[in-house]
Amino acid sequence: MRTYTYKDTLHACYQGYITQAIVNNLAPLLFVIFQEQYHLTYEMVGRLILINFTTQIIADIAAARYSDRIGHRTAVIIAHLFCGIGLILLGVLPLFLPTSYISLAFAVVIYAIGGGIIEVLISPIVESLPGDAKASAMSLLHSFYCWGQVGVVLITTLLLKLIGARYWHILPIIWSTIPLTNLYKFTKVPLHDPVPETERTPGKQLIRNSSFWLALLLMLCAGASELTMVQWSSLFAEQGLGVPKVLGDLLGPCLFAVLMGIGRTLYGWYGEKLQIDQVLLYSGILCIICYGITVLSPYPLLSLFGCALCGLSVSLMWPGTLSLTAARIPKGGTLMFGLLAIFGDLGAAFGPWTAGVVSDFVSQSMILSTPELGLKAGLGVVAIFPILMVFGMLSIRKSKHQIQGSNSR
Repeated sequence: MRTYTYKDTLHACYQGYITQAIVNNLAPLLFVIFQEQYHLTYEMVGRLILINFTTQIIADIAAARYSDRIGHRTAVIIAHLFCGIGLILLGVLPLFLPTSYISLAFAVVIYAIGGGIIEVLISPIVESLPGDAKASAMSLLHSFYCWGQVGVVLITTLLLKLIGARYWHILPIIWSTIPLTNLYKFTKVPLHDPVPETERTPGKQLIRNSSFWLALLLMLCAGASELTMVQWSSLFAEQGLGVPKVLGDLLGPCLFAVLMGIGRTLYGWYGEKLQIDQVLLYSGILCIICYGITVLSPYPLLSLFGCALCGLSVSLMWPGTLSLTAARIPKGGTLMFGLLAIFGDLGAAFGPWTAGVVSDFVSQSMILSTPELGLKAGLGVVAIFPILMVFGMLSIRKSKHQIQGSNSR
């Protein structure tokens, strides 16, 4: 009989983040198909993103509250089960239910429950594994979300080209095999309690910590900055820039994910030599520039370049904020990671939805408006989040320098 080690645990966590990439990025690749087959508006497809991440927020809260009671193994197995079933329902329900939008929304809710639980548990599981260089390990873990996203975009785009948009229902069923096989792995691999219960920072103490509130704001900005661009890039390329779907998906969300994965992988390898607060500051500045290029450029390919480069700019925002907070509050435990995930999902929910609302408003209310102008206006409004990220990091660096100055005296 095979003996499972912590290396197997780490590999299962990697696959868990690939599962997260599937549930977050598969449906947006099908938005144009949903619009054509089910006559959805920008707000309605944006609402699917809102439903996804709102459900994940609720699951985050439940996981943060109850996962320590039922055990991390049980919770993470349940998470993968919901992801697998939800993906199957995404492909099956629209074939049988009379209201296709409701069936899509219901499937999204099911797999989002699993995605939310995965998001809360995988990071503290990896944080608890033996070894140093926690920030690098966290970044490498999150890089598998990016490589999963690359795989989802490439394989989904290729299969849609081969089988045609008419048979899109097959794709979610195929992707469901990833969480269902990982479910079995988590029944076998060894797990370690991230922080002993007697040593965990109490919730009331966390809430009174001003540094923690700033970390929550950074997570909100990270979620909105990353997910808005990646969730809308496929539709934006096709309808806003007039680029063919295959080319738009490859130069938009696919290249976005590649650059995000490269950023996280490089930090995973060499991150010990860098200061994460400085990296996050520069990431926010680059993200502002990328949103500006995407929205303001008159050239479609340059707009796509801005969209793709945004993947590099946001690559360390989410894992970097987690690592920065874990270093500042080392015994926060699952509750801390859960609250961080909640605010990250808040940004991931309301950022893309806000972009959809603004896009619809501009497209429908302005006489000379076009789909391109509406979509660019929606993305432009969301640029407020990387701007807030920069101000947040400047505040952290200022307080850090003040502490260093007082210690030197």
